[in-house]
Amino acid sequence: MVDTLAVGLVMALIAIGIVGIIISGIRNIMNGKSEFKRIAVMLVPVLIFAAAYGLSGSFEQAGVATMVVMVALMMISILLTGTRGTFKF
Repeated sequence: MVDTLAVGLVMALIAIGIVGIIISGIRNIMNGKSEFKRIAVMLVPVLIFAAAYGLSGSFEQAGVATMVVMVALMMISILLTGTRGTFKF
């Protein structure tokens, strides 16, 4: 009973934090403090997770697929950034 209540409270706090972040991001875009492109980049993992969930139908498999894709994208971006810095273009 206590475990279920604790997990529920933690999930509620996480949800409140996410809503606060979304509201803050929208407010910063409207005030011109942030660019839409920088905020939109944060949606990439969500879109990858949604596509993986649509293909697999399982939260666990979608989570692992999202992690693998994000790690691969990170490695590719590190490679491109290193290559760009090495050859100065």
